[in-house]
Amino acid sequence: MCLKCDFSVLFNNGVKMTEKWDVGSLIGTSSAYWRGCTLQAAVRLGIFTVLGGRSLSARAVAAAIGADVRGTGYLLNALAGMELLSKCGDLYRNSEVAARLLNEDEPGYIGHIILHHHHLVDGWAQLDAAVRSGGPVEQRSYGAETERRSFLLGMFNLASGAAPLVVKAVSLAGRKRLLDLGGGPGTYAIHFCRANPELQAVVFDRPTTESFMKRTVESFGLSHRITFAAGDFNRDFPAGGPFDVAWLSHVLHSNGPEQCAALIRKTREALVPGGLILIHDFVLDDTMDEPEFAALFALNMLINTTHGRTYSRAEIAAMLASAGFSAPHCIDPGTPNQSLVLAATRNENPEE
Repeated sequence: MCLKCDFSVLFNNGVKMTEKWDVGSLIGTSSAYWRGCTLQAAVRLGIFTVLGGRSLSARAVAAAIGADVRGTGYLLNALAGMELLSKCGDLYRNSEVAARLLNEDEPGYIGHIILHHHHLVDGWAQLDAAVRSGGPVEQRSYGAETERRSFLLGMFNLASGAAPLVVKAVSLAGRKRLLDLGGGPGTYAIHFCRANPELQAVVFDRPTTESFMKRTVESFGLSHRITFAAGDFNRDFPAGGPFDVAWLSHVLHSNGPEQCAALIRKTREALVPGGLILIHDFVLDDTMDEPEFAALFALNMLINTTHGRTYSRAEIAAMLASAGFSAPHCIDPGTPNQSLVLAATRNENPEE
């Protein structure tokens, strides 16, 4: 699982905005990062959590976060201008959305993925260098543990919103054993198991994700049905197969074409004949320039990985066919970030 590979929310809700390009829209796009940095700074400083359900002055907020009163006032005014806070006289209060999604004390908190986006800013500021070199750039480090925590919790934030839609769109009726490759916190395995009472799952990911995954699974009361296997799927593969279904969510985009093809071939060997492979990712149209978010996400992979990128439907279908899968089809679960699921069935023989 790549620590810098998901930039999938807070981008116009994942929906392409039709631009009428002129001086104003060009300048607006160029300066759009100001709003992102303002939001990220507020989350890092814990402003929404400090406010909670209260109305506070800039001086009171500054004292609570240990910051300068003048700077805090400017930030609070900008957040009010963005309608994340409301301002009445000298007092500031969370908006309904901020209170629900940006207060760390609330169950809907999504601040972890916002912090992950903050960790990506330095790399995106060097996009020109990545394009020149054709590879990742050296970036500021916030500490491996800090970055890993925001990434894993951020992935849990994102998957918790998308998983119910995916599970509703993807039928696993009659399937007994699920292999969740690169499953991280195990969010999708959890939701698939909740929707399919007879299903059991193995989450396969790097050892650093194990403790978080086990805590997450335990919190849903599913420790008896979902287990963890440690390893690197580019080198290893879990024992315990064969499986009825393999779930590869946001795995391909972290790898180059050869690695992806090899992974799909190994996945086939872990499945029973007739087993189902489900590839969930940001998938490009065959023109490679739509949807917009998938095209932009390829740049995120350029900045942060050596070979990663987004793939088109035709490219993934060709990998599936070459590995011995048939009847590939695309499922659109309607996720906010326009991710798709490509499904295919294992043939009895690779040549079929």
